[in-house]
Amino acid sequence: MTPIRFFAPCPRGLEPALAAELRAIGANILAEPSGGVQFEGDLHTGLAANLHSRIASRILQEVATGPYRSEDDLYRLALETEWERWHAPTTSLRVDTTASGSPLRNLQFATLRVKDGIVDRLRDRFGDRPSIERQRPDRRVFVFLDAQQCTLYLDWSGESLFKRGWRREGVEAPMKENLAAGLLALAGWQSEQPLLDPFCGSGTIAIEAAMQAAGLPPGARRRFGFERMLGFDRAAWDRMRAITPRPVPAAPTIFASDVSEAAVAAARANYARSGLPEGWVQWRQLDVLKTSAAPAASGLLLANPPYGERLDIKGRQAFAQAGDFWPAFATILKQRFAGWSVCLFTSDLEIPKLMRLKPSRRTPLFNGALECRLFRFEMVAGSARPDRSVSGADQPT
Repeated sequence: MTPIRFFAPCPRGLEPALAAELRAIGANILAEPSGGVQFEGDLHTGLAANLHSRIASRILQEVATGPYRSEDDLYRLALETEWERWHAPTTSLRVDTTASGSPLRNLQFATLRVKDGIVDRLRDRFGDRPSIERQRPDRRVFVFLDAQQCTLYLDWSGESLFKRGWRREGVEAPMKENLAAGLLALAGWQSEQPLLDPFCGSGTIAIEAAMQAAGLPPGARRRFGFERMLGFDRAAWDRMRAITPRPVPAAPTIFASDVSEAAVAAARANYARSGLPEGWVQWRQLDVLKTSAAPAASGLLLANPPYGERLDIKGRQAFAQAGDFWPAFATILKQRFAGWSVCLFTSDLEIPKLMRLKPSRRTPLFNGALECRLFRFEMVAGSARPDRSVSGADQPT
């Protein structure tokens, strides 16, 4: 059987972590371009990637590729693709186009021509045509244009994979769930290691960690686009979903706190919807600067400190005094967290200098279009020495 080619987009900077995750489910990795991973496998591989990938944003099947010079070439490529293998004539459809170096100036018209090719193909085969639906389509097709080639992808996921099903609809978070999972992978967290997020917000990092510890597939509580494709094997999918998660030898030790009472309440509610065992995360309302002691002798502190639009007016006023906050936070880390690893994910590239701490690692990442870093600090015993400023260029690792 000919392998199926897939592309899994992900937040930029997480490509190696995603590739390792996909290898673990049996995928053959082909390439790791910026923003995703190309891989191949069989039908089972595609289903497993949707169910088990914590880092991918979507799983897309490559269905056609070819050269182009005009929008008419895009139409012909779409018209010659065997959409009837996956689409019923009454299927609702959405087409999205992204481009890098494309000579075409009007991507909206390019999208329209691909859509026309799909519709005409299905109408020729079935005598009926799909409707166009922007909000909740049955099927999504993604078009990628580089300088010379057009690639058409069939979306297997439906809604983006970061939507695990436990966050309340309509509530936005500063960090998507797949990015939180990627940070845990980059930080090297293991379930037997104590974990603390002192800026937990709606609880994304803590809940992702608890799901990982439980072996609960991130897609266990949601639906997927492939469930509406022609030829979908419901029995095979049900068997895959029914596999019992690996046993957990002991409950993980996860701590999450925030200065905001409303944030902690939202995090508790999200956790309650996740299907995770009660009590795996110890939630607490606490100002991090009032921490009297670390919750364990050693562990990992992983956090996304608030910045920009995440802060309300009072919060902006407080963080406007960053010259006061960050040195005070660094003092807490040095005095209370000896033996801990500290990983801070932020778009503020000056934080190490403000904290007067030298990171052991700086990993470039993106939160959407926002350039960020994951700074890692090792809090060794006796590190509460006189502060020294940080110098040197910001070097990726």
